[in-house]
Amino acid sequence: MSVFAAVNTNAPGYDLVLLAHVLAAIVGLVAVLVAGGFALALRSALVTGGPVPEAVRRYYRPGVNWAGRVLFLVPVFGVVLLFMSGGEWSFADTWVSFGTAGWALVAVAAEAVLWPGERRLQEVVAGREGAAPGVGRPEPEHPVTPGDGGSGTGVDPAALCLRSGALAIALGGVLVAVAVVMAAKP
Repeated sequence: MSVFAAVNTNAPGYDLVLLAHVLAAIVGLVAVLVAGGFALALRSALVTGGPVPEAVRRYYRPGVNWAGRVLFLVPVFGVVLLFMSGGEWSFADTWVSFGTAGWALVAVAAEAVLWPGERRLQEVVAGREGAAPGVGRPEPEHPVTPGDGGSGTGVDPAALCLRSGALAIALGGVLVAVAVVMAAKP
């Protein structure tokens, strides 16, 4: 018998953990979609050669996308909910397995592609602002190479923006599908 077997899934404690789980999923989804939206907004400015809008410059200030990392709280709260269910639900349930696999796909793609691309785009925006490295800005991780538009990645920044935007939309779709399955519990 589990330590949590006596917990009622209708108890306030369970509801609080469920609320935290859902809120973490919503924040993670919004962070992924916002990353894609700002990448596409930056692409528009790069393609037209116009100025980068202030909101886009603020978004791409150097730093870690902590809102996106809230995505990693989703499975933590999910596992707590499984234990609190007293055996009513388990990893053997198809909807739990689907949710876990979908979340893992999104987390790996975000960590491996989306957020590293975002860091490269931070460098592109910093370079467009004309700030010299070392003066209020960290040294770029990737040295600037001719032909890459200043991204230092060997990839055209507009193409990187498009890839990031498309990936974020796809990952958002996966997260929405996971949310629907988790809510329906088929």
